Amino acid sequence: MTDQTKPRPDASAPTTHFGFTDVALDRKQGLVDDVFHKVAERYDVMNDAMSGGLHRVWKDVLVSMVKPSREAPFRHLDVAGGTGDVAKRVAKAGGPSTEVTVLDINHDMLRVGRDRLADKARAFRYVAGNAESLPLPGSRFDCYTIAFGIRNVPRIPLALAEAYRVLKRGGHFLCLEFSAVDVPVLDHAYDLFSFQVIPRMGKMIAGDGEPYRYLVESIRRFPGVDTFSDMIADAGFRRVKATRLTGGVVTIHSAWKL
Repeated sequence: MTDQTKPRPDASAPTTHFGFTDVALDRKQGLVDDVFHKVAERYDVMNDAMSGGLHRVWKDVLVSMVKPSREAPFRHLDVAGGTGDVAKRVAKAGGPSTEVTVLDINHDMLRVGRDRLADKARAFRYVAGNAESLPLPGSRFDCYTIAFGIRNVPRIPLALAEAYRVLKRGGHFLCLEFSAVDVPVLDHAYDLFSFQVIPRMGKMIAGDGEPYRYLVESIRRFPGVDTFSDMIADAGFRRVKATRLTGGVVTIHSAWKL
C-alpha cells in the first residue's frame, strides 16, 4: 500500500489525552480498561506502596464527609469503586439500612471487590457500568463518591451530569482525586518520585510499569482544582468546595444537589 492509499486519521475527529498522548476520544475508554485489567489484582497493594499508606487516610477523610445515617435508610453510590475500598468504609460507617452500590466499568476490578467483600455481601450491590451513562434510575442516591476515577473518564462533563441525575435532591457529591502539589520543594520531589520511582515500583510489584506511567501522566493532565470546581458547578451542583490534603497531593471536591 502506498502512502497515498494508506488510511489517514480523521483530523476532524474529537481527541482527548491518554496520559501525555493524544488519542481519538472513542479510543480512550478501551485504553483505560486495558490499564486496569493489568493492575486489578495488585491495585490496592500498589496504592499502599505509591502513597506510603496515605491513600487509606485520604479515603477515611472522604468517608467522614459522607456521614451515612446510622438509623435511617441510606443509599450510597461509589463509582469506579472496583476493589471496594471506599464501599466497605461507607458500609461500616452507616447503619443496618445502609445500601452501597459499587459501580465500575472494568469487570476485573469489580470481581476483585466482590471477592474481597464476599463476607459482607448483603450490604453491597455490584453494577458494571460506565460513569458517563449510569444504568441507574434518577434521584435515587443520598451520596455519590468517586475516588481516583474521574480523571480516567473520557468525557468528564457527562459523568458529572450523570452524578447530578442519580442523586436525590439534597444529595451529596464527593470526589477524591489527585491534584497539583502546591508546596515548594515538595512539588519537585513529588515529580521525581512520580516519574522515576512509581513506574519501577509497578514493574516490581505488579509486573508491568507502563500502566503506572499512564496513571502518573493522567494526574498531570487532569484539570486544576479551580477548573474542575467550575465543571462541577456547570453540571448543576451548588456549594462547591475543594479541600486540599497533604500539600495538595490530593483534593476532595464536595458539592450538593439542591
